[in-house]
Amino acid sequence: MRNAVIGIVMGLVFALPAAARDGAEIETVIRRQMDAFLSGDVSTAYTFASPGIQQLFETPETFGRMVEEGYPMVWHPEDVRFGALSEDENGEIWQRVYVRDAAGATHALDYRMEQIEGFWRISGVKMAPAPDPAV
Repeated sequence: MRNAVIGIVMGLVFALPAAARDGAEIETVIRRQMDAFLSGDVSTAYTFASPGIQQLFETPETFGRMVEEGYPMVWHPEDVRFGALSEDENGEIWQRVYVRDAAGATHALDYRMEQIEGFWRISGVKMAPAPDPAV
């Protein structure tokens, strides 16, 4: 029994740093993509998209137009804050992101993340329910 408890505790101890590291890496990927959009560098922004997204949009320019038109708050965010990182019942990883746009409105977005060859990539973004006004 004692060995089982020690095994569980050790598993949690080693799992927590990995989850924290993944969370930090995911935030970095999202921030770097937004920074690239802000500087008008759609080619760099495109590199943070998963192969499936890249295949769907085919070129950085097409991808950039989609973001500019469909997600203007991501194209030129005024402020970005990160919420919860979660895993759904299908094993997909989701990062909640709060983005304030130029008009001062805050939007909640859920970024679906995919780890490919050891690197996190953005494999989708969807609008989430409106955030609490305190966010």
